Amino acid sequence: MTVTLSLSMAAFALAASLSPGPVNLVALSAGTRHGFRASLRHVTGATVGFTLLLVLIGLGLHRLMVRWPGIIEGVRWAGVAFLLYLACRLAADDGRLETAAPAAAPSWLVGATMQWLNPKAWLASMAGMGAYAAGGDLGLVAWFATLFFVICYLSIGCWAYAGAHLRRFLDRPARVRLFNRGMAVLLAASALYLLL
Repeated sequence: MTVTLSLSMAAFALAASLSPGPVNLVALSAGTRHGFRASLRHVTGATVGFTLLLVLIGLGLHRLMVRWPGIIEGVRWAGVAFLLYLACRLAADDGRLETAAPAAAPSWLVGATMQWLNPKAWLASMAGMGAYAAGGDLGLVAWFATLFFVICYLSIGCWAYAGAHLRRFLDRPARVRLFNRGMAVLLAASALYLLL
């Protein structure tokens, strides 16, 4: 494994993980609503979910999708429905930060599910594995997944951290409602973009 290959893999992982998308928008919103520490459940779930998807693609799951292209279409529609559901929940939030119940905090499962229902995650996995481990070499798959795990965790964590720091500017329920509705619009736009 060369340093150049590792740097190229890391650059790909950073571009795919740090760019705005539904998972990062939820991390930003969760950081704002629940604080950084509580948001780490979402960050961890999203990272583990994506890494598992990446490894499975590297080990041959992409062959199933070539054989049955309807799988991707099903993922796309499930992703749209899930994003619209999350957008509705954000839009309906009352904006009171101090009354957030622990059960309302972001969960590990939601983070992982979002990745499996996110066509961007599927495309990034297929493109990344196609570029760096197309032959299914276990060493390359493992190394790429390890790099991606670290970079993905830090990237999504940055979004949650940014949200936690926005929290001090959202000191009134009306501001939180406005922020949440803005995030809901962005999530809904992400969902609608998937339909194009």
